[in-house]
Amino acid sequence: ISSELLTPSKDPKRVQQEDFNTGNMIGYFKIAAVCALAFASVDAMSFEAAMKSGITSTRKDKQVANLVSKARPTKNSRLHRGLNQEAEIDLTGYSVKFDQCQFVKAYNDELADNEESETVLATQRFVIFRLCSSCSSCEYQYGEYIVPLDDYLENVVEYLKEEQEEMCNACEECGQGDDADADGDGDGDNERRRRRLVDCDSCYEECQKIQNMEENGYVDATEFVQCNRVYEPEDDAGEELYAGPICSGSGTKIKIGVFKDEECSVPASNKDVEEYLVDEDGNAAKLSHALLKSTYSPYSCIPCLKENQDADDGAEPEENELCKELFENAGKCESPHGFSTGYEQLEDMYNQYAQEETVCDFISSLHAGTYAEDGEIVVSGANARAGGSSGTTGGQKFALAFFILGTVGLAVYAAMLHSQLTKGSKAALSRQGGAMA
Repeated sequence: ISSELLTPSKDPKRVQQEDFNTGNMIGYFKIAAVCALAFASVDAMSFEAAMKSGITSTRKDKQVANLVSKARPTKNSRLHRGLNQEAEIDLTGYSVKFDQCQFVKAYNDELADNEESETVLATQRFVIFRLCSSCSSCEYQYGEYIVPLDDYLENVVEYLKEEQEEMCNACEECGQGDDADADGDGDGDNERRRRRLVDCDSCYEECQKIQNMEENGYVDATEFVQCNRVYEPEDDAGEELYAGPICSGSGTKIKIGVFKDEECSVPASNKDVEEYLVDEDGNAAKLSHALLKSTYSPYSCIPCLKENQDADDGAEPEENELCKELFENAGKCESPHGFSTGYEQLEDMYNQYAQEETVCDFISSLHAGTYAEDGEIVVSGANARAGGSSGTTGGQKFALAFFILGTVGLAVYAAMLHSQLTKGSKAALSRQGGAMA
């Protein structure tokens, strides 16, 4: 039997039509595939750029925490031009106002090298505060600054304790009258000035509470603004515990929490510090938060103007050490708020001015909820912040939807063509088989 008899004969016109349909199908498929790949490439590049942007932002946020002002312009640098080494910043017209407390978890080399450590992320603690011209209206034209929580509390608590001591000293003078001032030592004006700072009707009771705090079974919470050990296990199986400040109330408050390390960088969130507090006699004690609450009060500010009681009325105004220390050590963000202290004119602070945009971005990320209260990164918070750099855009969503629908449509169309071609081939073979028979 010749091979020609075994080969089904086809109608030339039908063969041409089938070749035409097959060619069209392949051509359509190629075009659709190219379009789909193009959209996918655009979407992938956009997604990769967004991811890189998000990673860069996160890394940048962590790096800002370590900003220092060690860099200096070189001798030939143009940055020297216009800088004034003798210029001074006058902060006496401003007040310090607490804004936000925030934890940020970041990679730590020491924890990574410690085989017994459960994590490689250390908790960094920050406070954002403002310099305001008026404490009652600090929503416009203000300076925004960020410092480590420990530095903020150390300076503010020291200021508040001195103020508290002066208040109680002045309270002792209440009721003595002006006759107590006329002792011939020239301090009469100073005593009257101190008494004007207190409410003689209520200060005595408040000062008695402060004086008798320990006798009443309380410990001042500000004793733990620096990390202190509160529990030492009797055997090696237990772990030491430490107490230090933590952020609470979504960053609006500061309280004392328990930590697992002496740096107070690894919180023990399931423990209460009052369970480990005892007085000198071994009795359980409680924390008094009265003074600590003043460090984050939303209703008060700390004036930078130093009250020089020993100076004459015509003396030059001076700024207190609190504002000076906080301002010098803080990362600064002034320009976006229409505010300027003029620090950019100082040579030793020009590097801080050059980094202002980075500091402002970091502060904005904290305000926007990039980090949870415990310092963990919140993905939804990063997407929701201004700019939405790590979110999915409308164009990306459209391209992704088009790619998916196009792929499904092409699959259905290819299945239909395959079915038609298969049926046509079987019918042709059947007819030829009958003719052979």
